[in-house]
Amino acid sequence: MKQKFILFISIIASGFGALAQKQASPRLTRYVDQYIGTGFHGHVFVGANVPFGAVQLGPTNISKGWDWCSGYHISDSTIIGFQHTHLSGTGIGDLGDISFMPTTGSVIVNKGTLANPSSGYFSLFSHKDEIVKPGYYAVKLKKYNIRAELTASTRVGYHRYTYPAGEQANIIIDLTEGVADRTTDAYIKQKDKYTIEGYRFSRGWAADQRIYFTAVFSKPIEKFAVYDSTALKQGVEINSKNARCALTFAKSNVPEKVEIKVGISPVSCANALQNIKAEISGWNFNLTATNADLAWNKELGRITIKADSLSQLKKFYTALYHTMIAPSTFNDVNGEYWGTDKKVHKDGSFKNLTTFSLWDTYRSANPLYTIMQPDRVPDMINTMLNIYKQQGRLPVWHLMANETNTMVGNSAVPIIVDAYLKGFKGFDANLAYEAVKKTQMQDLRGLKYVKELGFIPADSSRESVAMGLEYSINDWCIAQMAKKLGKMNDYQYFSGRAKNYQKYFDPQSRFMRGKVSADTWRTPFSPFESRHEKDDYTEGNAWQYTWLVPQDVEGLITLLGGEKPFIKKLDSLFVVNGDLGAEHSPDISGLIGQYAHGNEPSHHITYLYAYVGQPWKTADKVRYILNNFYTTKADGIIGNEDVGQMSAWYVLSSLGFYPVNPANGNYVFGSPNINSAVIQLPSGKSFTITVKNNSANNRYISSMVLDGKPYSKNYLKHTDLVAGGTLVITMTDKPGKFGTAPTDRPRSVTF
Repeated sequence: MKQKFILFISIIASGFGALAQKQASPRLTRYVDQYIGTGFHGHVFVGANVPFGAVQLGPTNISKGWDWCSGYHISDSTIIGFQHTHLSGTGIGDLGDISFMPTTGSVIVNKGTLANPSSGYFSLFSHKDEIVKPGYYAVKLKKYNIRAELTASTRVGYHRYTYPAGEQANIIIDLTEGVADRTTDAYIKQKDKYTIEGYRFSRGWAADQRIYFTAVFSKPIEKFAVYDSTALKQGVEINSKNARCALTFAKSNVPEKVEIKVGISPVSCANALQNIKAEISGWNFNLTATNADLAWNKELGRITIKADSLSQLKKFYTALYHTMIAPSTFNDVNGEYWGTDKKVHKDGSFKNLTTFSLWDTYRSANPLYTIMQPDRVPDMINTMLNIYKQQGRLPVWHLMANETNTMVGNSAVPIIVDAYLKGFKGFDANLAYEAVKKTQMQDLRGLKYVKELGFIPADSSRESVAMGLEYSINDWCIAQMAKKLGKMNDYQYFSGRAKNYQKYFDPQSRFMRGKVSADTWRTPFSPFESRHEKDDYTEGNAWQYTWLVPQDVEGLITLLGGEKPFIKKLDSLFVVNGDLGAEHSPDISGLIGQYAHGNEPSHHITYLYAYVGQPWKTADKVRYILNNFYTTKADGIIGNEDVGQMSAWYVLSSLGFYPVNPANGNYVFGSPNINSAVIQLPSGKSFTITVKNNSANNRYISSMVLDGKPYSKNYLKHTDLVAGGTLVITMTDKPGKFGTAPTDRPRSVTF
């Protein structure tokens, strides 16, 4: 009999407090493997942080390029410094702020090159010498025989460097270094023998990024020198875009530890110091690391599972971990933050956030937050609404108080509407409606054509089809919010616009494609070819984008000629092969036929079979993806992690369901691959899922019982889930009748 790795968790019902953390329960953090996603194109962060923290303190490699968007890739063995901010899973690189590098011997302030390693301060390392755990990172720097350890609180990075005996101990702080940006202004000053402060302003993906820091040292600084690039300057401060400094400590005859607490702030050095005093007042590195572990264990413990294997536990909890790196904190302990309007704002009523990869996360990461992070959802919404007030529209892809305008559509809209329709409080509903409506009524990014023509002409802008389909989703969401608010004229207007996806459908080719006028399609046309950011689709092709109608699956079925033609074409998606073309995006990965799991527009497609009474096909494909496109290896994420979205798909699908429609409050069933799960809810409630007869062969749902009563619907309402209760799912090895009746199938509108 196969040994089962059974996970028993005992958690106090109200609040996951410190007492619960001290009880005799296994550390869920031991199942998190940060190396998963560091290979291939996963682009994940490696280092020390706490859930949704401002600090992501970790090593940065010397290499640059697309696979170093987070600053770290498993193929690399170099470290140029330990930097306090990093992105995780993005397709564009940035951050890598405030770089600290411990060294020994003569001071060198240039990082050097791979061709001439002795010319710079960078060091080689071995992955065998790394310890990588949630909230803690350690490595030995081969060049200096220094053991570097890192941990963090929300706004403070905590370093501990153990220097070898008898060596001159240095720290190089290089403000010219970032992951994929360039410094525009920087400042460093020694305040006293234990403290320095400064800032780094940079231009990259975020056009005007600003970060302030204060660093406090456990050992007095014996020598402090500032440099403009490599030129030594007089004094103890420097203001230059090439600012660097070197700190030297007194030699020790025994190996000696130097600890550093580095507070960061989007507002000021004074706030950075206040953050240190509030979050890590003393000198206890081990306690800080323990607290970081406890913080992660608390958040991971919001969902506890039983599974058949250690690999399943690792995949699940690593995925859950990845969903909580961002959005990240972007305010100080006093409530101050830097706004999109380039002003300092102070508001202690919510936690301001940043790193909103909304085009990715609206599909399943944000719906997952409404289940497992309900206390943080109002902060996310209030952040978006304050961005709206400051820049006049909702965020598209927001990074460090900058609108990057990356990706298509207005994906804050479904997130806000979903929260409102699910009954979340703590934000101004009238302001929220004003924001979603005004954002969709502007003339920016093709919306002028949506209002005038009902479609975006292909010769007017790139990615016209992808943009137009996303706008139809946005408009559908606004219509539902308008209806609930009693704004029936708006409901009718936006419901009409929500049907605009039909204008991109070519009945002859039976694909969504670009058109240059109401009666003329763009030519030449191939449903396979994808020209990255140069044609009508965003990181995809017509085969993938034809299914991007999650808000009106019934309408898409009709558009394709009814259920049988719909099923036939959907079947074809998973088997047809064709050349994507030489210019296709590397994001189009994880292919099953033309289905591309490595990119978000495909994420709902496997669940569409449930709408036409063939849920067993969903089960087959979901299980295949769970088992093959997510592994425990370094290349174990089939595409960019995309700030939690890829992992959120895994978490939800493992539990057995997925939000095809991002804002209708329903989750469509697929094929759970866990044996049981307990989802902790507010007010001491929980929702328990028990999966009977589950195995590799038994992947089809045969029946369900919800709170002791037979349940035949092939979807679960959010209201039923958050009310607490029990769901018993029985599995079988043969497709059955469960969920196939027309009355039991999911619907786009059910509230």
